[in-house]
Amino acid sequence: MKIQMHSVHFDADQKLLDFVQQRLNKLETFYDKIIDGEVIMRLNNKDGNANKTIEIKLLVPGTTLFSQEDAASFEAAADAAAESLKRQIVKHKEKALAH
Repeated sequence: MKIQMHSVHFDADQKLLDFVQQRLNKLETFYDKIIDGEVIMRLNNKDGNANKTIEIKLLVPGTTLFSQEDAASFEAAADAAAESLKRQIVKHKEKALAH
């Protein structure tokens, strides 16, 4: 799966990019027809700890799956977003098999 990654208001290091890529590659074990994806990592001006946002958009045949998560670190936000997308993928796959 081809992933485009964008970082807004900061420069993401290679370690973070590899971590996000690794999390998204695990999603292919649940559904192997993911076409491509886009990841936007953003630093917010919010007060508090959850000032890092990750938005992930995956293109699958028939629809687009989206997840947005805020957390204290990009790694935690990526984990939460990947978990949310995993549930969406499983649900989408079950619907596709039912038809």
